[in-house]
Amino acid sequence: MTESFRRSGEYDYDDPQGPYSQSHGYSAPVNPEWPPPPAYEPTAASPLPAAGPEPEPRRRRARGSVALLAAVAIVAAAVGGATAYGFQELAGKNDVTATGTSTAVVPAGKKGDVAAIAAAVSPSVVEINATLDNGSSTGSGVVISSNGEIVTNNHVIAGAQSVKVRTSDGHSYTADVVGTDSSKDLALIKLQGASGLRAATLGDSSGVQVGDSVVAIGSPEGLTGTVTSGIVSALDRDVTVPTDESQAQGQGGDGSWPFQFGGRNFNGDTGSSTTTYKAIQTDASLNPGNSGGALIDAAGNIIGINAAMYSSSQQASSSSDAGSIGLGFAIPVNTVKSDLAKLRSGGQN
Repeated sequence: MTESFRRSGEYDYDDPQGPYSQSHGYSAPVNPEWPPPPAYEPTAASPLPAAGPEPEPRRRRARGSVALLAAVAIVAAAVGGATAYGFQELAGKNDVTATGTSTAVVPAGKKGDVAAIAAAVSPSVVEINATLDNGSSTGSGVVISSNGEIVTNNHVIAGAQSVKVRTSDGHSYTADVVGTDSSKDLALIKLQGASGLRAATLGDSSGVQVGDSVVAIGSPEGLTGTVTSGIVSALDRDVTVPTDESQAQGQGGDGSWPFQFGGRNFNGDTGSSTTTYKAIQTDASLNPGNSGGALIDAAGNIIGINAAMYSSSQQASSSSDAGSIGLGFAIPVNTVKSDLAKLRSGGQN
């Protein structure tokens, strides 16, 4: 796991001051004035009618066709609006953040451009600082609503006495923990007095493929808004992490949180109370403090929440020495979306 951990007194965290209407179907009326077809075919000698104004029935038929097309357009618009409104009502929020991978957060001509992705998504990624009984931990989070809902890892805020959040523009907020789910290593926090934040666009992790380009944004070692890039290295990796709060507070001792993969422990001992989830593996550089941050596809959609990274034992003498060797894991965003209702309801486990 990848948030940064420090004991009390090592260094201080400095907070800068810094409805829709129902449409009815339409069918063109049958005009009684329309003449029946002729009883016999006109002979070859029959003179052609002189050019003149179009017969009244044909004009009326044209108007009927136009009216039918207009009615169809109105119905389509109403249905589309109703669908979006219905989703907002289901979500219970001002922002519709859950979309498919076809959404273009960055301009089409900039797809895959790391600079364009960073510019579009960085305002939706925050730094989280949790005060614990025996020190503090630093992680990251993703804004999912304009009024300050933020998704992060459970282990980032586990056991926190207070939570502070710093946005990409330097504003600092106090946050409340809304809900936690240790079985998925997810948590939802809410900023006090926040409004007008830029919500990230949640993509569809079922469409992710090995080899896809990705960008990671987070706050390793308190370096807010750090951007790295890489590819999706593998899918559906079984990653095991602690669920016990004391384990989540840094059994690794080097600022990297313990996890288990392939039957081996990394960054320390995960302990006996654990949970396992299917993760996206990436070689984008993840370091202590990236936990809870965003893994982003080439179009700017969030496809995962960064959760774990491997630091070799040779690097583990201190948190400043621990670094990424290209082995990181993220919780798929579809797991996040399926858990949002539970988190918003205040679930605590």
